[in-house]
Amino acid sequence: MNWYLDVLKNKYATFDGRARRKEYWMFFLFNILVAIGLGIVEALIGTAGLIGGLYGLAVLIPGIAVTVRRLHDTSRSGWWILIVLIPAVGTLILLIFMVLDSQPGDNAYGPNPKAAG
Repeated sequence: MNWYLDVLKNKYATFDGRARRKEYWMFFLFNILVAIGLGIVEALIGTAGLIGGLYGLAVLIPGIAVTVRRLHDTSRSGWWILIVLIPAVGTLILLIFMVLDSQPGDNAYGPNPKAAG
């Protein structure tokens, strides 16, 4: 939960630096869990996706930011996020990038976050 809150509170729109795999995937996991919870609540109260849509807008910027920092951790430019615009194949390639291990040592985007903690 701390990884999720750290992205939302301290790194909301931070596109520079690097993000470990754990930071990225914990943020992704908690987003999925919150979305499922909101879906259940919306089904019970009948708001037709309004709360979920607002939540999606609220986490859009931090989601893009943590993805860009994750790409930086694998020594790729944040512009690689645009590969998802290629149908099917682009999403698979980005998924592979998100699963890859960090580049050891420092790179052009900063020090390795694994070494710091």
